[in-house]
Amino acid sequence: MSDSYGIDRREFVKAAVAIGGASALSACLDRGPEIDVPRGPEDPASAFPERQHAWNAALPTDDAGNNHHPRHRVLLPLSYGDGMPTDAERETVEAALAGLERAYERSAAGLLLTVSYSPYYFDRFDESLPESVDLPEPRALADFEDPDADDIDAIVHLASDHGEVVMGAEEALKGEVDELNGVSQPDASLTDVFTLGERRTGFIGDGLPAENQDVDGVPDDGPVPEDAPLYMGFESAFQGNQPGEDRVTIQSGPFAGGTTQQLSTLTLNLKQWYEQDSRDQRVSKMFCPHHASEGTVEGTGENLGTDPQMDDCGDPTETARSEGVVGHGQKMVDVREDDAPIILRRDFDSTDQDRAGVHFLSLQRTIEDFVTTREAMNGDDVASNSAVGQRTNNGILQYIDTVRRGNFLIPPRSLRALPPANPADDAAENAEVAHA
Repeated sequence: MSDSYGIDRREFVKAAVAIGGASALSACLDRGPEIDVPRGPEDPASAFPERQHAWNAALPTDDAGNNHHPRHRVLLPLSYGDGMPTDAERETVEAALAGLERAYERSAAGLLLTVSYSPYYFDRFDESLPESVDLPEPRALADFEDPDADDIDAIVHLASDHGEVVMGAEEALKGEVDELNGVSQPDASLTDVFTLGERRTGFIGDGLPAENQDVDGVPDDGPVPEDAPLYMGFESAFQGNQPGEDRVTIQSGPFAGGTTQQLSTLTLNLKQWYEQDSRDQRVSKMFCPHHASEGTVEGTGENLGTDPQMDDCGDPTETARSEGVVGHGQKMVDVREDDAPIILRRDFDSTDQDRAGVHFLSLQRTIEDFVTTREAMNGDDVASNSAVGQRTNNGILQYIDTVRRGNFLIPPRSLRALPPANPADDAAENAEVAHA
């Protein structure tokens, strides 16, 4: 629906999120209608789960049973600088975060957030991270990759169905607003402790990519399907393609209840995807050739419900030999435990730098789980035993480039404010892992 300014409100909100700042927030609020977001609890520490990443219970599901992921996202990169964190700084960070949680309900309609820390942050401590935490520095994971290392100290992930909520939360964390959703905010901000880097933004959800395709990397004629949730035109986060949160949660040690986060910035080149490849070729490369020949995927794939039916696709190597192409999803079938993947995806599209891209954010118990999954995506064995190339006709590899990659630890909630590298045992005893 267009407002009195003649601009579709959803498109305006998305643009405001991308721009950011107090003026964009104010302009967005002025356009109304005023959103009604329930407030959070007075004491978030006792009301919220110890697992920061335990979002699933706070997400609604669609008619098929897939989780509905928050439509608007902001990533705030943070640099701490030199030296060791102080108790006073920890109190400031925790106060700023808790202020958001009192202002907004913990849900997709309210606000979901995580705070994570890189290996570069932990390098400042004399102690090493415990053996139960796998947090190496990021590296290239294919011969054709050369990503920059995301060497910031920390990053905050803000997510909501309402662009006004993520913008308001960002301004509060910067100390720019005294009140949020009718709740007074503390005299504490992340910028009292951290230096804020270049913000990153994005979106996911039916119609949003089509409304934001006037950017580099997408053909000029606007080919993204109007109802697609992602730029490449298909549903992605099928429930059958996601593990449970238990599978990605660290189970022992002082960071039990936490998880690791991998964050890759990808650029998309969709000109060949839409201008040269046919619909059947796109289905073959995203899913598998069997799905293309059998007409398994209708539209964006909503007809598949919660299961993309990858078990019907056959062996990737045999398919590559017989068909000259192999599907992205097809290659992932072997990287499963108990018939579920080992990484939990919470990625989203982006128009940062006025280019179509993806912030590929995944959660996993160890970074090695992501490495294993990425190696399967590379399909080196498939490429060396068929006419499929290292990137051409090898899933979706030829359409994406990894320009930046970072590895992070999302600690349990009780340790989210400037954690030490190896917290005392008594702090870890407060983590309720099994029933968080």
